[in-house]
Amino acid sequence: MKRALITGITGQDGSYLAELLLSRGYEVHGIIRRSSSFNTKRIDPIYRDPHQQGVRLRLHYGDLADGTNLRRILELAQPDEVYNLAAQSHVKVSFEAAEYTADVVATGTLRLLECVRDHISSSGHPVRFYQAGSSEMFGASPPPQNEDTPFYPRSPYAVAKVAAFHFARNYREAYNLFVCNGILFNHESERRGETFVTRKVTRAAARIKLGLQDKLYLGNLDAKRDWGHAADYVEAMWRMLQQPAPDDYVVATGEAHSVREFVERAFGCLELDWRQYVEIDPRYFRPTEVDALCGDPSKAIRQLDWRPQVSFAELVQRMVAHDLEAARQEQTLRRAGHEVDESELARH
Repeated sequence: MKRALITGITGQDGSYLAELLLSRGYEVHGIIRRSSSFNTKRIDPIYRDPHQQGVRLRLHYGDLADGTNLRRILELAQPDEVYNLAAQSHVKVSFEAAEYTADVVATGTLRLLECVRDHISSSGHPVRFYQAGSSEMFGASPPPQNEDTPFYPRSPYAVAKVAAFHFARNYREAYNLFVCNGILFNHESERRGETFVTRKVTRAAARIKLGLQDKLYLGNLDAKRDWGHAADYVEAMWRMLQQPAPDDYVVATGEAHSVREFVERAFGCLELDWRQYVEIDPRYFRPTEVDALCGDPSKAIRQLDWRPQVSFAELVQRMVAHDLEAARQEQTLRRAGHEVDESELARH
């Protein structure tokens, strides 16, 4: 039985990847951060009591800021594959928490690579490593962007991801480690965090439809992004680590759509005119904007035999349908006179 270790397992990508690996017969170990409240809602459907027989999902408390604990977890998990998905991944927040973002995203990756290198040296067991890159690394470089496009990061998050990319490549070349960088363009889903623009839009549209919200405040509607579904993209991550040799890959749909298009389509799914409800708030503009990202996934298609399965239209429709059901639950509870804990609603 193969073993995999996933940092960031409670995130959108981590939960989809854990499901994929379990379906392929892996034993999956995940690192979660300690919190006074439950933060495992995305993996609740696959979590089993560790006292049960045959449990193949095991969770460990840890953090990319704590190298000592990372070493202990590696010794416990004895993984064949490591997927580094953990990050402070909100671009706007990275301007406000730049030092923390750099420590977790850049130096955190370096800590994990060092731990993996030492673990391989001491155990003699080979480990394959996936590093989650981001299209934000391309920043101001004009689209379409591929593996040869120069990086031009425009946020602390993007700068940290560029550093992590080069740490990963350097460890591959210096120590002959099997390390792959996946440069993933925007990938969304029903599990996307509610502070990210796509989920913010679909959730607001659903709540406005049911009279639970009046307005939606957004920033730059002209920014263009290449949007795919997260479940498709974790398949590409896995395929990278099954190749005979490590390499770096752009994962994208090859199509770009503006935030305005996303908003129009989301509200259109509910037969609403978005212009009646959306207002611009300058606070949501970035200090340095990224105008257009559109990936060229030719290499991934050719070498990984990977293609996105969910279209832009289907992605938006799925997210709207999910958030409409959540809004209906909220509406039912409010009508019954119950105080609504929206974070609890999001668990279902």
